[in-house]
Amino acid sequence: MADEVQSGLCRLGDHYWGFQDSDVVPDIVTMGKPLGDGHPLAAVVTTPDIAARFARKCDYFNTFGGNPVSAAVGLAVLDVIEQEGILRHVHDTGAGLGAGLRALMAEHEQIGDVRGKGLFYGVEIVSNRATREPAPAEAARVREHLRENGILLGTSGPFGNVIKIRPPLVFNREHAALLLEGLEAALAGA
Repeated sequence: MADEVQSGLCRLGDHYWGFQDSDVVPDIVTMGKPLGDGHPLAAVVTTPDIAARFARKCDYFNTFGGNPVSAAVGLAVLDVIEQEGILRHVHDTGAGLGAGLRALMAEHEQIGDVRGKGLFYGVEIVSNRATREPAPAEAARVREHLRENGILLGTSGPFGNVIKIRPPLVFNREHAALLLEGLEAALAGA
């Protein structure tokens, strides 16, 4: 089973779906938020065999399932992704963003790791790079500094010390430059 709610629809920049990076073919794929581009829409895709077995065992009903307006929205989103070359855009923008984040890591000891690709990155904030001791208070300070300066990011991870970067897919190089500049200032304590 692959959950593509956050990593799907070109988010990672190499394929439409995150599971494709792992060279697997899941039995079930769930997807949501980006599929509707703001319109409440989610989907489950599975094999015909699994769907048939499910139908034989369960009497399933969904009030909004198969809504024609939602289906039209989803198809329009897929058209825009294809027509506007969103996959290539995410790949190219994400490569620059990743390089910028790694450059910041080289300059700032409180970055213990930079993980991700495309437009999905995590910047791990630590108090000691050698031991990778989590620094959740510092991550919160960086996040709040960014927020106060118009950049909205979240913190995540089991210790709350990972700055999560997952911008809209239309995020471009100019936006990435602003983000990197803001993150540099936040890390420097400006």
